[in-house]
Amino acid sequence: QKDPLGQYNLGKMYEFGQGVSQNYKEASKWYQLAADQGDTTAQFLLGKMYANGQGVSQDYEKAVKWYELAAEQGEVTAQFNLGKLYAEGKVGVKNYKEAIKWYRLAAEQGDTKSQSILGSMYAEGIGVSKNYKTSIRWYMRSAEQGNAEAQSSLGRIYAEGTGVEKDYKEAIKWYRLAVEQGDIRSKSILGSMYAEGHGVKRDYKEAIKWFVSAAKQKDPLGQYNLGELYAKGKGVPQNYKEAIKWYRLAANQGDTKSQSILGEMYDFGRGVKQDYQEAIEWYRLAVKKNDASAQSSLGLMYQYGHGVKQNYDEALRLFYLSAVQKDSYGQSNLGYMYHKGLGVEQNHKEAIKWY
Repeated sequence: QKDPLGQYNLGKMYEFGQGVSQNYKEASKWYQLAADQGDTTAQFLLGKMYANGQGVSQDYEKAVKWYELAAEQGEVTAQFNLGKLYAEGKVGVKNYKEAIKWYRLAAEQGDTKSQSILGSMYAEGIGVSKNYKTSIRWYMRSAEQGNAEAQSSLGRIYAEGTGVEKDYKEAIKWYRLAVEQGDIRSKSILGSMYAEGHGVKRDYKEAIKWFVSAAKQKDPLGQYNLGELYAKGKGVPQNYKEAIKWYRLAANQGDTKSQSILGEMYDFGRGVKQDYQEAIEWYRLAVKKNDASAQSSLGLMYQYGHGVKQNYDEALRLFYLSAVQKDSYGQSNLGYMYHKGLGVEQNHKEAIKWY
């Protein structure tokens, strides 16, 4: 009888396999019929099916069409999804202004994810002029509703003093709230606050507790920080083998600092047998991500021919890449090359500049 509510409900049953075999194609058919009659939820769900390619060929333009029809009737998730599609450039080039328009509509209806994203866009000046005051306002609205990402972002803002007076105690307050919502990264950051004595009395035991908790949940920052404590003997006896264990876990997840440090451990034989080839592999992974420390270290391998054929040109290139990122070792190494005329014409003036 062409009842849109009945059509929508039938589509939902096929989508989720409620009383019938799950069938996305059949679900999309019934959603289409309901959507054509103006059913807001069916329009949104049909848009989602086009966006995900469920029961229909993936088609972002059709997804936008149906999302917009639902969004214009106030469907908040459709508004959020539209913002995401425009921000990610799923419909042509990235269109941050259009994304902000839809995120704002959702945010004004209380959508915490949209509020948090708006906070980050104002903080970074994406699609809008950078405005820390507005950024904090949106983060605060989201955080007060329990959004962990916004709570963590507020923690960072207060810890760094970005747009507000630096306040470690306020930072800790927001990081703790994020942790209570299950935010793993905030555990690692809380650990760092205890390790460094920011806003709290320095307490390595408490720091380790947070680092271990985060590391066991596969957070690379927590794993890296544990590696640091064991490598430097802070709060625990110095133990390079234990440090390497945690650095490796983080490095295998792509943590650049851990990759660079693992390179150093193999380069100098700390906790492992010295192995230039292994060191070079780790250095190169970090260099691919433009890590200044790894660039300088790999440059030294080429300068002295450790594990590779000696190559002053490559050493110079790597030292320069490191030096322009203001890495003191890269600058010093580049200065030395000019000082001694290695791979380049001797130039004391240029050497002094980099020294």
